[in-house]
Amino acid sequence: MIEKTVTIKLSVYDRNQVDADAKRIIDAAFEIARNAYAPYSGFSVGAALLLANGEIVTGCNQENAAYPSGLCAERVALFSAGAHYPNVAVKQMAIVALKDGQPVAVAPCGACRQVILESLARQTASFPVYLAEEHKVTKVENAGDLLPLAFGPDSL
Repeated sequence: MIEKTVTIKLSVYDRNQVDADAKRIIDAAFEIARNAYAPYSGFSVGAALLLANGEIVTGCNQENAAYPSGLCAERVALFSAGAHYPNVAVKQMAIVALKDGQPVAVAPCGACRQVILESLARQTASFPVYLAEEHKVTKVENAGDLLPLAFGPDSL
């Protein structure tokens, strides 16, 4: 038997300690989270991407009474970036959540992690993901670390 350990490096900061670009996308993610359509869960999520061309692309969750028909904020942002800037790399991503209007910690769901992995496959470099709360930010340096043992393009 061979035993392996998977580790993920996380850094935790006070929100005022992150760099200026991270602050911009965290603020954009909080702003767009307020536009989420979340009448069923009361759980509003915002995601913001900083692209290599300097553009910021945002997305928020969109619920539906037929739950599988809704879409998470992370996928809304990544799909929008892919549609509007198909050949521009993602440099940074921020994800935030509001539960009944109050900031709470959140990490991407499995489906969003898979889409993040596919986005990484479309570009040559990884990017950090910031999981932000009101005063605390957790930074995942390599977005690919969010989905260890992943199924990606190389798996086909």
